[in-house]
Amino acid sequence: MARPERHTDPDALAARLFADTAGDVRLALPLGLGKANHVANALFHRAAADPSLTLTIHTALTLEPPAADGDMAERFVGPLSERLFAGYPRLAYAEALRGDGLPANVSVHEVFFTPGQWLDVAAAQRAYAAMNYTDAPAYLKKHGVNVLAQLVARPDAGDPARLSLSCNSDITLDLLDHMRSGGGPCALVGEVNGELPFMPGPAALGDDAFDHVLESPAVDFPLFAQPHPPVSAADHAIGLRAAALVPDGGTLQIGIGSIGDAFGAALLMRQQAPALFARTLERLGDVAGAPAPATAPFEAGLYGCSEMFVPAFLPLYRAGVLKRPAADGALLHAAFFVGTGEFYDELRRMPEDERARFRMSPISFVNTLLGDEAGKRRDRRHARFVNNAMMATALGAVVSDALDDGRVVSGVGGQLNFVAQAMALDDARVVMALPATRERDGAVRSRIVWNYGHTTVPRHLRDLVVTEYGVADLWGQSDRTCCARMAAVADARFQPELVRAAQAAGKLEPGFALPRPSANRPERVEEALAPARAEGWCSRYPFGTELTEDEQMLAPALARLKSEPRWRLAAEALQAVTESPPTAAERRALARMGFEPVDGLRHGLARALVLHAMRARD
Repeated sequence: MARPERHTDPDALAARLFADTAGDVRLALPLGLGKANHVANALFHRAAADPSLTLTIHTALTLEPPAADGDMAERFVGPLSERLFAGYPRLAYAEALRGDGLPANVSVHEVFFTPGQWLDVAAAQRAYAAMNYTDAPAYLKKHGVNVLAQLVARPDAGDPARLSLSCNSDITLDLLDHMRSGGGPCALVGEVNGELPFMPGPAALGDDAFDHVLESPAVDFPLFAQPHPPVSAADHAIGLRAAALVPDGGTLQIGIGSIGDAFGAALLMRQQAPALFARTLERLGDVAGAPAPATAPFEAGLYGCSEMFVPAFLPLYRAGVLKRPAADGALLHAAFFVGTGEFYDELRRMPEDERARFRMSPISFVNTLLGDEAGKRRDRRHARFVNNAMMATALGAVVSDALDDGRVVSGVGGQLNFVAQAMALDDARVVMALPATRERDGAVRSRIVWNYGHTTVPRHLRDLVVTEYGVADLWGQSDRTCCARMAAVADARFQPELVRAAQAAGKLEPGFALPRPSANRPERVEEALAPARAEGWCSRYPFGTELTEDEQMLAPALARLKSEPRWRLAAEALQAVTESPPTAAERRALARMGFEPVDGLRHGLARALVLHAMRARD
């Protein structure tokens, strides 16, 4: 039979896939955006209705529209979710996991969670499979995956017999290589999406590479758009410090989230306002032993080699920062992307030859030196791999994926792959970035700890750790120097405890004292950033936001209310009812929450709390 077999009905396709696998579908869905939602849902519903069938799903980073927890959250999230995610088909297996549970004949195994979203779902925690990102193809082979279903894009014009893996070349290309070299049988299923950008290069395949293609206006849907997160003062300080570690002519990896946005914005500031960039770093100060900061604009420019094509790469490209080509002409090699609607639109608007400079590649290419090692070494010179962390110990170990009770927050992903690359490449560094503190239940806790019961990156691979208070250069240093430098980048409220623990373990001498006691406080960071903010830099949303002005006022206020303990909320409620009436802007925000006009005592009390939280926001 000629390939591909074409379908317009996902249910008919699901029936065919179960028939071809004798009722036992072992399905691989790509990480993040590239899941074939209609195919996955049709397979799930068919298995749920027929206990004689078996469905096993292997995937990672299941994207879900935000869910509300309680009335206050629903007032904010409900309209926002409807605006941003209307028409996005929710994944049935995820809803079942969160609801009544999966049918007995269906199982779901993820190798990377959306951070924090599955902490309290026991079934998901039990089925989690821990591994490096680059090991996922081998994992799929081990478990005998026989169907891989992926969202694909058609070209804007030209050869209609081409399809692109677009946002997820990562695992698919490596798995295809295995199949072509005589590996086990696996049906490749493409679900065509009209909004997905066609990415040329390695991600572009002839449609005869696919066994089945699902394509119909009935299954087209808006892509999952990941809103930009708010960027805090601490994030901006970290981003500025990290940007000063990047040499001109170097190589760049950027992680997802608020620190990634802060880092990208800081690189732009260094390029477009270098004097202000340098002055802001001086105002922030640094700790003993930190590398000398690089503050000059980029002349040679940077090359990107990043497992995720984060949206910040596009403004860096437009500003002439991302401009040093690799040997094949690419400015960026990446393995997957997920971003905002604006990000997808910009990629779609680009001419294909310009889009080709962003080459979606297999994960084995991006995350390792395997293959053309000599060529990769030439391209990846002066690499800076910037990764996020949850915690770091005083001896340099990094915690990024799980808690000490075993529950998984996210996953290892590619973090250890980039650590290994940094150790193997000449003049490469790993930058582990994290705010010095976190707040939970109204209490501030240090992210720099003496020890922790779980480690993602062991202490013998320690390199650079960056907080808002400074850069701790740990590579090749003694335990004594490591402890001293980590204490120096911790929050002042927790430095004495760290020093005492290190002294008790004999890692710091009894008379040790920090050179700047009590200097590391959030208000000092705010003061240091103030001149840059006055000139339009270091904003809460440096790359824009999908939130309205009202929602931008409400989001930090609601986050504050969520983090407060009940006793403090009760005290604040009493204070709130005596406050002055809302301004016009505050009244509009309250109306967005449905608190205008006031409807009863309970309604009025909730309204007063929100108003109080808006006035107390960062």
